[in-house]
Amino acid sequence: MKSDKYTENLRSRTESELKSELVDAKKELFNLRFQNATNQLDNTARIREVRKNIARIQTVMTQKAGEA
Repeated sequence: MKSDKYTENLRSRTESELKSELVDAKKELFNLRFQNATNQLDNTARIREVRKNIARIQTVMTQKAGEA
C-alpha cells in the first residue's frame, strides 16, 4: 500500500528530517484549511490525507524517541 511505503520512508529518515517534514506538513494543512474556508479548495480529501501524514510522522518520531 501507499501508506506502508510512506511509513517505511519515514522510518529511514533522521530526527531532523522528520521535524522538517512535520513543519512542512503542518504548513500545507494550514494552507489547505485556508483554501477550504475561502471556497478555493477542489480536493477536500487532501486535508484528511495530510492530517494522517502528520500523525504518521509524529508516531515515527515517538517510536524513535522510545528506542533511544
